[in-house]
Amino acid sequence: MNIKTYRKLIAKQLNQDFKSAVEIVEIPIPIPAANQLLIENKFAGVNGGFDTLLCRGEVPYFHLTPPFDLGVEAVGTVVAVGENVQDFQVGDAAISTARGGGYREYQVIDANLAVKVREATPEVLTLMPTGVSALVALEQVGEMKSNEVVLVTAAAGGTGHIAVQLAKLAGNHVIGTCSSEAKAKLLQELGCDRIINYRTENLDQVLKQEYPNGINLIFDCVGKQVFDTCVDNLAVRGRLVVVGFISEYAKNIEQITQPRIYHQLFWKAASVRGFLMPHYREYMPEARDRLLNLFYTNKIRVNVDPTQFKGIESIPDAVEYLLSGHNCGKVVVKF
Repeated sequence: MNIKTYRKLIAKQLNQDFKSAVEIVEIPIPIPAANQLLIENKFAGVNGGFDTLLCRGEVPYFHLTPPFDLGVEAVGTVVAVGENVQDFQVGDAAISTARGGGYREYQVIDANLAVKVREATPEVLTLMPTGVSALVALEQVGEMKSNEVVLVTAAAGGTGHIAVQLAKLAGNHVIGTCSSEAKAKLLQELGCDRIINYRTENLDQVLKQEYPNGINLIFDCVGKQVFDTCVDNLAVRGRLVVVGFISEYAKNIEQITQPRIYHQLFWKAASVRGFLMPHYREYMPEARDRLLNLFYTNKIRVNVDPTQFKGIESIPDAVEYLLSGHNCGKVVVKF
């Protein structure tokens, strides 16, 4: 390797806006110590909401002082191995999901934190941790069963489009919400039973008219009025899983005054549950293996957004694009 340095994106200060918080720095390429790998990143997954909240200092379980590294999941090629590394060799494709390992051209990581995959593609990258989150949220938090009505909001997004397919594979009737014809077309291809484009149809009206008994399991990534509508349309013993609230990530939090939520939940014995992957770590390895298997056997399809973002300098634009809600599938940056 003749290259001596590489570039990465760091948060240089806390700021309401991702673009203003970050800068690119150039540093020497490290040499892996014992039990470590040096990976040349090929693709990184973009998590616009998490990235923005992190740069605002609003992720409660991280108290980070700038400067700090950004990005989570990346897939690349092993270019050097430290001594004692058994499971990897130079040339292997590997995925890492360590916080701070994504938005950089190279990274050193403990070999036991990397996952070997067949090839370094953005599709495989989408399964971890995005697909893993969908699987664990549905099964562990949502207690997904069969023959139920499942609603996925932002169903054409990175997490949503995997959730739709997993709910279908489990034998459920799946409703997906989206905001454009292109997204509706994707959901149709994925086997969604009822697609609600909320720009042309009223979500609450459709649910009340077509699903008078309510929804058994709701996977919500949107928040705000969509969340309120979801709570209102839960079935008896329905479960609503909060996977995110993209409607509020880049904005000030909306203050609301209304009766407390238990008035709606109690009479239906329904529940609202939060999902955050770090609190469900023990389920990750099995979920990861199962998803890769489903993907390699063509049981699920991974949709990567076709908009191309190339290089470290394109990351702020990719974050902005994701928060704008225009994406169909997972947004990735290519290095």
